[in-house]
Amino acid sequence: MRARRSTLQRAAAALLALALGGSQRLPLNDPAATRVTDGDQADYAEARARMVVEGIVGWGIEDPDVIAVMGRVPRHEFVPDEYLDLAYANHPLPIGYGQTISQPYIVALMTQELGVQSGDRVLEVGTGSGYQAAVLAELGAQVYTIEIIGALAETAAERLERYPNVTTRHGDGYGGWPEEAPFEAIIVTAAPDHVPPPLLSQLAIGGRLVIPVGPIGDYQELWRITRLPEDPIESVSLGGVRIVPLLRTEEVSE
Repeated sequence: MRARRSTLQRAAAALLALALGGSQRLPLNDPAATRVTDGDQADYAEARARMVVEGIVGWGIEDPDVIAVMGRVPRHEFVPDEYLDLAYANHPLPIGYGQTISQPYIVALMTQELGVQSGDRVLEVGTGSGYQAAVLAELGAQVYTIEIIGALAETAAERLERYPNVTTRHGDGYGGWPEEAPFEAIIVTAAPDHVPPPLLSQLAIGGRLVIPVGPIGDYQELWRITRLPEDPIESVSLGGVRIVPLLRTEEVSE
């Protein structure tokens, strides 16, 4: 285990060295290119690499594919302009409407626990800014993502247009996306006070649901739930988290 961790840390350090040596430019037709200079890109690449070394590998993430993706996806393109200087800090950031973009470590942890393989069909409940969907898309998943707040759904859909393997929807995610089920993985990025039964029913046999569950305004428990062929489900606690509550249609005023 120590040897594996050392290997991952060396790989992450190499990523940091690469970032310090230069960074890729955004395509000229990318909207983010209008607000980010070449110098900014280099700074963001360095900050992203440090985030991976210190807040992803350093906090115990071991899946090499997840580590690599966290080093590629430009988180600064998924945060409001006023928080660009904090884009790679290892904590959540406000994105408006009482919602947040999750802490990078939590994004990596939930992604790792999903065990996503290229080509898997993945449902995300709570698109938010689109960052988690981008991470899943970079892993090669076919992503279906639902956001209940119209303005966030619209903005995220624009950001995610670059990914042909992401389909977005504005709606209440409690009921899942039955016409596209079953899913090899389901991720819920906001916390209900119970596991929605429709999500369990839309899991493929062997599929995994990663979801925070608990009371509003308090800490929740993060769960990995696997649908088994014989027994209904297997649940494993991943520890305590604090995540915004899962909203329903009657709680949202557009």
